Amino acid sequence: MAQYVFAVDLGGTTVKLGLFDSEGNVLDKWEIVTRKENNGEKILPDIAKSIQDKAAEKSIAKEDILGVGIGVPGPVDSKGTIYKAANLGWDVFNVSETLGDLTGLPVKTGNDANVAALGEMWKGGGKGFNSIVAVTLGTGVGGGVIIEGKLVAGSTGAGGEIGHIHVEDNEKISCGCGKKGCLEQYASATGIARLANERLAQDDMPSVLRDADKIDAKAVFDAVKDGDRLAVEVAEIFGMYLGKGLAAVAAVVNPEAFVIGGGVSKAGDVLFEYIEKNYLKYAFHGTRNAKFCLATLGNDAGIYGAAKLILE
Repeated sequence: MAQYVFAVDLGGTTVKLGLFDSEGNVLDKWEIVTRKENNGEKILPDIAKSIQDKAAEKSIAKEDILGVGIGVPGPVDSKGTIYKAANLGWDVFNVSETLGDLTGLPVKTGNDANVAALGEMWKGGGKGFNSIVAVTLGTGVGGGVIIEGKLVAGSTGAGGEIGHIHVEDNEKISCGCGKKGCLEQYASATGIARLANERLAQDDMPSVLRDADKIDAKAVFDAVKDGDRLAVEVAEIFGMYLGKGLAAVAAVVNPEAFVIGGGVSKAGDVLFEYIEKNYLKYAFHGTRNAKFCLATLGNDAGIYGAAKLILE
């Protein structure tokens, strides 16, 4: 008898959903809009309805569904309680119980970055490793820590928030979290753009970036690949902060590999030139053999990891 898993990756704009078989093969994937009005009260009922509609469409009986895995954007504990998700309007409540009541199915919940890390280790860039740290360089910097095959979420699910490691004492601008000098202020896509704009304002050094329509991480690393001296300086600063931050992470969890994903990772292997040498500069000798790999699942990492929550 075939058995199935539904997987959910809840984002601030869209909800990505997947249907998997018990072997971990994706059979279907689709999206619905994240309706955030009234403090996100419609989000879980919308997800439940979408799962029920898909089960009916595929003629899947309830008893053949092993469960629903869901990744959500906020700290989540081992029981499925989320400790606020500001961009959804959610306060503290148990996601697993609530979605379980709506669907009548077993539900397991994890933080979205941690769940994406699980997906990358299972079917993506971290395949073959047992202990990884997944690093998502997007609008912010996210992380997911997996040691000996198990997610390390921490007591309130805030484990893996590597974007908020403090790396700079002299920062004047606040991070989105309210603190100053967080890693994501320098290593995220927005951070790289900021570093580039600050460097451009310092002097008149020639750079192709001065003629760019838009200063973003892609423009910076495209210029790096062309040998642009100013862009290389920006990449060096980015690499210094990220290398230092990951060295601190490694001293605590000692992973076999760092799996780098998110929009910035589209720059490819050129990133590692700037990250690895700085990592080695700061890393404790017992952690220096960590490998650096690119994530491969892209936007599907979340649904793969959510499926794996159920199939563990």
